[in-house]
Amino acid sequence: MNDVAEFKVWQGTIYFLYIFSFLFGSFASSFLIEKFKGNKKLNVYVIPTIIECVILLSIGLVSNFITIETPNVIVCLLLFAMGLQNSFVTKISNAVVRTTHLTGLFTDLGIDLSLLLFKKHHQKRLKLKENIKLRLYIISSFFLGGLMGGYVYSRLNMELNTLFLAAFILFISLFYDDVKYKFIKIKNS
Repeated sequence: MNDVAEFKVWQGTIYFLYIFSFLFGSFASSFLIEKFKGNKKLNVYVIPTIIECVILLSIGLVSNFITIETPNVIVCLLLFAMGLQNSFVTKISNAVVRTTHLTGLFTDLGIDLSLLLFKKHHQKRLKLKENIKLRLYIISSFFLGGLMGGYVYSRLNMELNTLFLAAFILFISLFYDDVKYKFIKIKNS
């Protein structure tokens, strides 16, 4: 942003492109979810998830065959994928969870923790505790994922191949709810 402040507008436009990439990913995900919401045969979250997997796999694959001369393209693609992810998780959770905003999670955690101290929120205590627990799980996952990703990237020299692991986890998540539902159904029969 210093480039923009110093009127080096052309150099500063990349930052606007970064923001636009995230915004466009969020828009695309929400658009696809709304467009296919009426289709009862299709899980509407599958399309944004598959697009995100394709982006992650493509970057990982391409990095094995060519030297990436323009890292800004990679950054824009990853920001687009982050926008996709954040939008569909926000829609799934009815705006309870945002998966790419750690500062927002800490803000919401602080708000929920403070509300526990007031009697007028006593009837919501169970819900507040559930929200706090969820936010702590997500925050812990951020840090654990960052540590694991950093280790795999640097110590195992996987570099952008680390994205294969992320795409695999994302792809597996498509089937998690179905498997869990079938397991609970069998267990309760």
